Amino acid sequence: MLTLFLTAAGLKTFAQADIIPAKAQDNKIAIMGAKLHIGNGQVIENGYVMFDKGKITGVGDATVAKFDLTGVTVITANGKHVYPGFIAPITNLGLTEFESVKATLDFEEIGNINPHIRALVAYNTDSKVPATLRSNGILMAQVTPKGGTISGSSSVMQLDAWNWEDAAIRKDVAQHMTWPITPRPRAGFGRAGELTPDASKERTQALINELDGLFAEAKAYADTDKPAVINARLAAMKHLFEGKQKLFITADSQKDIISAVKFAKKYGITPVIVGADEAYLIIPFLKENNISVIVKQPHALPNNNDDDVNMPYKNAGILANSGVDVVVSIDGYWQQRNLPFMAGTVAAWGLDKEKALSTITLNTAKVLGIDKTTGSLEIGKDATLFISGGDALDMKTNNVEKAFIQGRDINLDNLHKQLDRKFSGKYSAEKK
Repeated sequence: MLTLFLTAAGLKTFAQADIIPAKAQDNKIAIMGAKLHIGNGQVIENGYVMFDKGKITGVGDATVAKFDLTGVTVITANGKHVYPGFIAPITNLGLTEFESVKATLDFEEIGNINPHIRALVAYNTDSKVPATLRSNGILMAQVTPKGGTISGSSSVMQLDAWNWEDAAIRKDVAQHMTWPITPRPRAGFGRAGELTPDASKERTQALINELDGLFAEAKAYADTDKPAVINARLAAMKHLFEGKQKLFITADSQKDIISAVKFAKKYGITPVIVGADEAYLIIPFLKENNISVIVKQPHALPNNNDDDVNMPYKNAGILANSGVDVVVSIDGYWQQRNLPFMAGTVAAWGLDKEKALSTITLNTAKVLGIDKTTGSLEIGKDATLFISGGDALDMKTNNVEKAFIQGRDINLDNLHKQLDRKFSGKYSAEKK
C-alpha cells in the first residue's frame, strides 16, 4: 500500500513539479560570442554581456574587447542570440488561472468606477501560466484589471517570484479607463431591445459627463492638503494629476481617440492609447500631442467592413515609421506566450526587425516608466535577458535555452514541458 502511494505521488510530482524561484545571483557571469539584440535598434554580431549582482556591467563587441575572466562563469553562445527580456503589456496574467472556473477569475470588480482597485495585491505567483511565458522570453508583465469604465491600477511584475511583493518592479504604474464608444451608424433595421441612434448617443454622452464629474472632483480632492473626509476612489487618482501615474485609455475609432486625448489633456494628463485600430488615420494628431500607442495583437480581423484586410498587420508599422511610439500587445493571459510572434508579424509587414523588437522591449519599458532599469541590454540596467538558439520573433526558430531575471538563473521548465515528457515517455515505452 505504501509503495502504491509513493508511486502515485511520484507521478503527480513528475507531471506537475513545483518550479521554485531562482536564488539571487552570487557569481559574475559573461555570455560570449552571441548576436546581441540590444533592444534600441542596435545589433552586435559577435558580442558579449557581463553581469554581476543582478546588473549588467559590460556590453560590447567580443572581437575587440579585452577581458579579465578570473572568477567569472562563462557561457559560450556562438551562433546564438541574446535579447532583453520581453515585456507583456495589458494582461490579466496571474489574475486568472482557468477561464471556465469562476473561482480562479480575479481580474474584475463589481461596479463601473473602480480607480481604487489594485491588480498588484491579487497577483498569484503560484500560477502555472507565467512559467509557460518565460519559455518564450516573456520575463515581465503589466498585470492589469479589467471591466467597467475605470478598472483600477496596473503594476509591472517580473515573472519569477515567491510573492507579489518580490515580483513587483513598479507598483501602480497606471490607471485604466475604457472610453465610452461613439455609436456607429448601422444599416438596416435594429434588433429587438437595441437602442435607437439618438438614445445610444445620449447614453454615451451621459458616461462622458460622469467621467468629467469624477475627474473634476478627483482633481479638487488631489489639490486639498487634508481632506475632511477620506475618499478611497478619489485618493487613488491623486498620482494621475501629479504625473506619477499614467492614464491608459482604451479607444479604437479615430473620433474616440481624439475625444479621449482631449479629455485627458483637459486635466493636464498625457494619456497612452490602448487598442488604437484607427490610429493610423490621425498620426499628425498623435504626434502633436506626444501620444504613445499600445496596438492590439496584429493577428486579428479589421473592425470595419471597408478596411484593408491586412490593416491589423500593418497598423503598428505605419505608426512607428511615422514617428509614433508604439507598443505591441496581445489579448488574454496564457496567449501572452505568443507575444514575440506578434512583433515578428509586425516586422513582416513593414517595420524594421529591430524596431519591431523594441515594441516589446524598450518601447514598452518607456511607456511603463521602467526604461531606466530594463528594456535593453545596457550597462547599469537589470540583467533581465535570455539566450535563444534562433530568432526569438519567429515561432519556428524561437528556442529559449537560458534566461535570467535580475541576474538570477531562472528555471525554464513548465507544465507544458512536463506533460510532454510524461506522455512522450508513455508512448515511447509502449513502442518498445
